[in-house]
Amino acid sequence: MSKLVAVFAVAAIAISMNNGASAQDRLVVAGYGGSFEDIMRKEIFPDFEKQHGIKIDYVAGNSTNTVARLQAQRGSQEIDVAIIDDGPMYQAIALGFCAAIEGMPVDDIYKTARYKDDKAVGLGIVATGLMYNKKYFEEKGWAAPTSWKDLEDPKYKKLVVIPPMNNSYGLHAVVEFAKLNGGGEKNIDPGFDAFEKRVGPNVLVYEPSPGKMTELFQSGQAVLGVWGSGRVKSFADTGFPVGFVYPQEGAYALLASMCPIAKPKSSPLAQAFVNYLLTPPIQTKLGTFYGYGPVNKKADAKDDPNVPLPIGKRAADLVIADWDTINAHREDWNKRWTRQIER
Repeated sequence: MSKLVAVFAVAAIAISMNNGASAQDRLVVAGYGGSFEDIMRKEIFPDFEKQHGIKIDYVAGNSTNTVARLQAQRGSQEIDVAIIDDGPMYQAIALGFCAAIEGMPVDDIYKTARYKDDKAVGLGIVATGLMYNKKYFEEKGWAAPTSWKDLEDPKYKKLVVIPPMNNSYGLHAVVEFAKLNGGGEKNIDPGFDAFEKRVGPNVLVYEPSPGKMTELFQSGQAVLGVWGSGRVKSFADTGFPVGFVYPQEGAYALLASMCPIAKPKSSPLAQAFVNYLLTPPIQTKLGTFYGYGPVNKKADAKDDPNVPLPIGKRAADLVIADWDTINAHREDWNKRWTRQIER
């Protein structure tokens, strides 16, 4: 090899190494906004960033928005790791956006948190149930809600807030009212009918934004709603007198999930970050700060004095939605929702 060729070879290696380093000095993570984003930025990201010498760029949005972002970026993905709800995660996997997780401690992860071929994994278990303003209820002399049917009670006219159907919390509510009226995932009509005629008149707004959900409660405009145990715990941690109820008919399981995004030049840090979020210390933190039921068996699962968390029997009793049926019809349902309920 001539000296000139050798110089070019060394230069090429140096450029390659520098490009590799620069490509790995940032990791793009897409996930939920609101209190979840705050906790991730303050409690979860810093240790990983310090350990790997990188910066995490966080893209906040609900699960539907994140999947839409993945579709828009197909062939040129910017996102490295996506954190989305279980229903949209099944869609993301079917669309080929998720890579198999490498190095996952499978023996430590509950089976309910694992996806086929390990193309995704649960980050935490959430319960979809009812939240209410405890102080307002006490002042009115009202008993705490106990049933999904309470959302139909005329005394709550324009005092209820529920996320829209393209959000998992809103979807769970529609499915439940379909079941209460003789239908279910395979016959959603009774759910739409209940929302149009009996639940809808009580709804102040179908609100997708977590920040606005809490604002509506803080301002006293809403006093009853449908939301997840994790978000309600974070709200309660601010000192607001909010309660969470597992309805007598059953609360719904929502598996907050994550996957490394499949792309030609995927960063190994995507795999490392997913596995980092599965470690017992991080799983314990997510339970403590956000109210997730842990997916790692070795995590320290503690209940919360203000919001009963989905652990133990409560987790075991959660209702599992039929996502295969839901995803086959969800696009049509969302269009129908806009046309019939939020018109």
